[in-house]
Amino acid sequence: MDSIYQFSAPLYNSESFALSQLKGKTILIVNTASKCNFSMQLTALEKLYQEYKNRGFTILAFPCHQFGQNEPLDNLAIKDFYQAQFNVSFEVFGKVMVNGPEAHPLFNYLKAHTRGISQNRAVKWNFTKFLINSDGQLVARYAPRTKPETLKQVIEANLQSSPQKSSYRSTKLTPNFNALKGA
Repeated sequence: MDSIYQFSAPLYNSESFALSQLKGKTILIVNTASKCNFSMQLTALEKLYQEYKNRGFTILAFPCHQFGQNEPLDNLAIKDFYQAQFNVSFEVFGKVMVNGPEAHPLFNYLKAHTRGISQNRAVKWNFTKFLINSDGQLVARYAPRTKPETLKQVIEANLQSSPQKSSYRSTKLTPNFNALKGA
């Protein structure tokens, strides 16, 4: 069975990230851009991530410069900007192409398995969202105008229907201060 787990992509720091590390997680993949009018969605995306990350949910941001030249920053600057302006703590990848002959294979896969506006396969703008279930299968595609907070019900439904079987651990390690009490 094919799934997103067959793909790898470079993180903002050029380190290769195998999506197979996310087996068992419900995932929201979003093509992003720092200068896009929809960039305020990063705050709402972070809020979703914080609300559901302990239940097996994650978000993957894939910056893209294809639409309106809205991502002029380099990869490290993108990560810094997302953290400074929107407090983003979910994974940020290196810039990718989502359409055309140089499109990242992950986005070719996502487009091949769903249609967007007017039943078109191409990604039409920044902040197109793809919801992936815990088996790595595409569940749904959402338009850029779809506000992240409106996805709560479908995220919860996918979390309830998926067993927590992931061995993925975020690279952002946070100390558990409660566990340290009395130690």
